[in-house]
Amino acid sequence: MQRINVVSSNIKSIWYNEDNFTLEIEFNDNSIYQYINVPKNEYESIMNSNSHWKYLNENIKWVYQFNQIK
Repeated sequence: MQRINVVSSNIKSIWYNEDNFTLEIEFNDNSIYQYINVPKNEYESIMNSNSHWKYLNENIKWVYQFNQIK
């Protein structure tokens, strides 16, 4: 699966790996964070959200372990 560019004040693109449940968020400052063990329904929800940034902050950012990879 490839990165999907999104319209957001802070997020540039989103990518999800179904094989290992990793959600990858690329921010507008070009930093990239990987969120670990994120269920597919969370990925679908952030993609369908009216505000990707708000969804990330309220449902993913402080719930799942993450690593900055760039």
